Amino acid sequence: MDDVYILRRENMVNEQLKSRGIIDEKILKTFMDVPRHLFVPAKLQDLAYDDSPLSIGYGQTISQPYMVAIMTALLSIEPEDILLEIGTGSGYQAAIASKLCRHVYTIERITGLADFARDNIDKMNIKNVTIVLCDGSIGFPEKAPYDKILYTAATPQIPDMIFEQLKVNGSLVAPEGDQYSQLLVKYLKEETRIRKEKYFGCTFVPLIGKHGLINE
Repeated sequence: MDDVYILRRENMVNEQLKSRGIIDEKILKTFMDVPRHLFVPAKLQDLAYDDSPLSIGYGQTISQPYMVAIMTALLSIEPEDILLEIGTGSGYQAAIASKLCRHVYTIERITGLADFARDNIDKMNIKNVTIVLCDGSIGFPEKAPYDKILYTAATPQIPDMIFEQLKVNGSLVAPEGDQYSQLLVKYLKEETRIRKEKYFGCTFVPLIGKHGLINE
């Protein structure tokens, strides 16, 4: 069975990532090294390498492999980076990032998902991921500042308090918009300004929290 999943990962990397312009060998290797099927519910494991998002329960999803890859690539993660992820989900994005940086702090507000992600990270024997149960829309100032920040849920905008948690010369990637459609954007925090780059339309589940699309 493991051989079948390895072949599916190879196909995913070649057909979904390389063919769409993901060429960073470190990222491609990471997608081969992290078994995506372990980050989805058991009943969906045969679909784990499909070119689509999948439900992970609680109204949440694991993103399409290409979306995880392009967001990872846009961040330009360096080996010594400390990364903040807003929206842990099943832990797949955190597991990918953990292979590329020094440490990942990832925030989840749904207890059941945080537990699922923690189990998945532990199964991978990953030691440089810290899962925090709290309102991700306010970030995690306790460990700030961060070299990189990644939103994996849709946000209406990036509040000032999040930019304050980002280092100068750091970058932030997020799906920004309303509940039905967003634009993938990248912010670069410079000495005297914050520069915004726009990429393409996308659809993510809404961020829940004080500064999210759903205020709960």
